[in-house]
Amino acid sequence: MKKPVITVIGSINMDLVTIASRVPSQGETILGEKFHLIPGGKGANQAVAAARLGAEVHMIGAVGTDAFGKELMNSLKREGIFVDCVKPVTHIETGVASITISEGDNRIIVVPGANHALCPEDVEQCEDVIAKSDVCLLQLEIPLLVVEKAVSLAKKHGVLVILNPAPAQPLPKSLLEQVDILTPNEHERDIILAGEDAQEFAHKLVVTEGARGVTMVKNGKPMRIPSFSVSVVDTTGAGDTFNGALAVALSKGMELEDACYFGNAAAALSVTKLGAQTGMPTEAEVRQFLEIKGDQNEKARNFE
Repeated sequence: MKKPVITVIGSINMDLVTIASRVPSQGETILGEKFHLIPGGKGANQAVAAARLGAEVHMIGAVGTDAFGKELMNSLKREGIFVDCVKPVTHIETGVASITISEGDNRIIVVPGANHALCPEDVEQCEDVIAKSDVCLLQLEIPLLVVEKAVSLAKKHGVLVILNPAPAQPLPKSLLEQVDILTPNEHERDIILAGEDAQEFAHKLVVTEGARGVTMVKNGKPMRIPSFSVSVVDTTGAGDTFNGALAVALSKGMELEDACYFGNAAAALSVTKLGAQTGMPTEAEVRQFLEIKGDQNEKARNFE
């Protein structure tokens, strides 16, 4: 079977991860437990998730020419991701995310850096890559003008577009109309649809709800696809894993409901390990997980 081809247009960051027993109060200093440098960025995370699940993945983004940038490029290459469309930027540093993990949750501050040096012209130069894709997957950690250009090129060539609207911001109606699937969490949904008729775009929404799973619309009615019960180590990257898995599943011809179930399984596995990318599972691991969990949900048969 031909590999799914997915183009991811988005951010590439180095994650600076601190693990602590709790989050310090305003003005307080506490001792942390561990510190890690882990490749991240929502775009790169989703690219890695899709690659590990068996897709041919092309990354469009930007990094600095500093040490972080070089390490992130090498990391993407090690995952088998094509990086010909990743632009090296000399005038600004690679993007970083400062992540504090405590009490089973995370708090994140992102400094975009080179990610915001990506421009529509960079995407135009990679039109042939987008054109041959089954799915184009985007987020909002890059300039909105870049997202709009990428979506318009994808639709020009009949490519399915998934937009993970994070971090959330109000979006032009013209963009929402072109996107095939929107994957916000509940907070992001309320922001991106502010001032719009939510019902108009309800059929495009796949709303992620953490431990509760995801909600989509089927036959005009809301439907929740349940998550899986696992021991949580780190929730960082769970949403990115879901989006990468969703893109892979849809590119293989799965119905949206089944693709969401597959995405939930991948996301559940991802939170059992530390780090966004380090916890992302392979296709074999997801299938094995679904076999084990098959007794809990009849939909497991859809992934034979």
